[in-house]
Amino acid sequence: MDRIKILAVVGATASGKSALALELAKRLDGEIISCDSMQIYRRMDIGTAKPTAEERCQIRHHLIDVAEPKEAFSCAEYVSLASSAIEDCAGRGKLPIVCGGTGLYLDALLRNSEFEANCANEAIRRELWKLAEREGADAIWRQLQKVDPESAEATHPNNVKRVIRALEIYRSCGVTKTELDRRSQEGGMRYDACVIGLRYGCREILYQRIEERVDRMLEAGLEEETRRLLAEGVFEVNRTAAQAIGYKELLPFLRGEQSLAEATEALKLATRRYAKRQMTWFSAKDYVQWLDVEDDFGEKKQKTFEEIVNIAAELFQKSKKYDII
Repeated sequence: MDRIKILAVVGATASGKSALALELAKRLDGEIISCDSMQIYRRMDIGTAKPTAEERCQIRHHLIDVAEPKEAFSCAEYVSLASSAIEDCAGRGKLPIVCGGTGLYLDALLRNSEFEANCANEAIRRELWKLAEREGADAIWRQLQKVDPESAEATHPNNVKRVIRALEIYRSCGVTKTELDRRSQEGGMRYDACVIGLRYGCREILYQRIEERVDRMLEAGLEEETRRLLAEGVFEVNRTAAQAIGYKELLPFLRGEQSLAEATEALKLATRRYAKRQMTWFSAKDYVQWLDVEDDFGEKKQKTFEEIVNIAAELFQKSKKYDII
């Protein structure tokens, strides 16, 4: 049986993924499957840069607003729901277009592997989180170093969530995350996927886009949205939400520990660092075909944006590599 053909658009936050995916969906008769670990949550709208109501009316979007903010949501659940959405789109003759910057979710979706679902154990995960809170990030990272030195070497000790995930895999399945990643690579691809990445030749342009996006979020009511989520107790029960960029940087301001200007600068810095981590992740993936964007695009430079859309559509149809010069 032929594999389902899908298109994916990836890259750093604020790189223009959503705009490109929307135009490609219009041109190629597609629907968009979000690949963002935070857009799955209801009422977390501004801080996660969800597509607007108008955009979602133009093109059907999937995997947005599928969980309550207080609920835990795993990579395995994402893969299950996204796979169903892809099959639904393809079954109706629509092109599935996966769009987002959560590299772990995309990799698990594309790879022909069930490791994430088979090695999930919530009880072990809770135990490890308690251990991390009691003994600190370094202590739990050293545990990983003993059982899976390769994963430990590739993971910063402060990335407690990823350290815990690797230990959870080892304790649940009896094999290391390194070994499961190797098996996943050997398993091939689940879909006939064309993965397009947007990459800026000048990083300062991307950073400018990030700063402008943060300013727009604050103008749109990010402070109020964060207050509501804080009042609901979301950040107390959902560690993923509590660490989400866009919210955690405003919490010191809401607690009276920082000025709004200080919190805003912290948010911009955290977003720039996140964008850098995203590009490092996607750059290591051999399945991404890059479009090198040498200039900004948007309403002021519509011609450039049209060129990007044209090349991306052609890239999907012909599976060739192009650069924008």
